[in-house]
Amino acid sequence: MSAKRLARCGLLTAAALVLYVVELHLPDLTPIPGVKLGLANTVTLAALYLWGAGDGALVLGARILLGALFSSNPAALIYSAVGGALSYGACCLTRGFFGEKNLWAAGALGGLVHNAGQLLCAVLITGTPSLLLYGPVLAFSGLLAGAFTGLIAQYTVKTLSKKSKKP
Repeated sequence: MSAKRLARCGLLTAAALVLYVVELHLPDLTPIPGVKLGLANTVTLAALYLWGAGDGALVLGARILLGALFSSNPAALIYSAVGGALSYGACCLTRGFFGEKNLWAAGALGGLVHNAGQLLCAVLITGTPSLLLYGPVLAFSGLLAGAFTGLIAQYTVKTLSKKSKKP
């Protein structure tokens, strides 16, 4: 790995961690557990679209590991890894379909898949199938939050793409 790529991934991971920690300290959006914006995902999406799947995966993996350490929550590691991997995989597979101009849609899909993955993980870990009753609420919140973070990533990619094309 080149020094430039390592530095870029380190800076992106740091930015994602800052957003993650800030979001941890924000009041809950709803009384329903598991509903949050996922602001750190804006960095992962931007990394995917600007520098490719490898760099995005490095940023995601480092952010999940360090975020679990910073939050002192080992369960966060499991749920974030499952949701993040499934979401990232979905975004990678549909990257060519959505493109940079519809990154908000990739974010919405990612949010939906992320919440579905975490919900299934919770059912498997706890052995409580009744958790699936949260499915519709988490699907809606995942779509909404994912579209929001995808829109932020879309404007970030657009801005950074313009700056990199200037002589």
